[in-house]
Amino acid sequence: MSLKYTLHRFRWIKALFSPFKPFKVSFYAGKTQVGIPFFYPRKTVKSKTKPGYSEFKPLTVGFSYCSLGYKTKWTDTDYRHEWNPVLSFVFFGYQLALTFYSPYRSHYWEAWLYYEYATDKTKSKRERIEQCRKEHNQTWTVAGGSIDYYEFILKPKYLK
Repeated sequence: MSLKYTLHRFRWIKALFSPFKPFKVSFYAGKTQVGIPFFYPRKTVKSKTKPGYSEFKPLTVGFSYCSLGYKTKWTDTDYRHEWNPVLSFVFFGYQLALTFYSPYRSHYWEAWLYYEYATDKTKSKRERIEQCRKEHNQTWTVAGGSIDYYEFILKPKYLK
């Protein structure tokens, strides 16, 4: 795996240096239980029964990592958050896992993805946030009124 690809998988860490509030980290220690994202930590090995194929085996000892999971839905800027980044260490049925998350889950990560990939990088951070708010609205209408999630996910100095 090339260094460029590996660094790209950790690009979500840039959220710490953006106008968005820092994400949170949850820690888990115990029996292997935290998936990466849909399966328990596992490793790929060559198949002994099917030459040229690979099989998955449970990870006994080692590290497992999953980057921020997202997809584009209808257009190339319609980001959908799927899972949070997870770093895991497994040791004979026990696991230490760090999950990087936001309490505002998809609102946070989808807005940050839009900010990172779809805004004009020649503009200032404040101008890019204005572009985000205009083009990637995070205002949701509920029974009691409306909620603008940018008010919760942006650092105070980037609010209007």
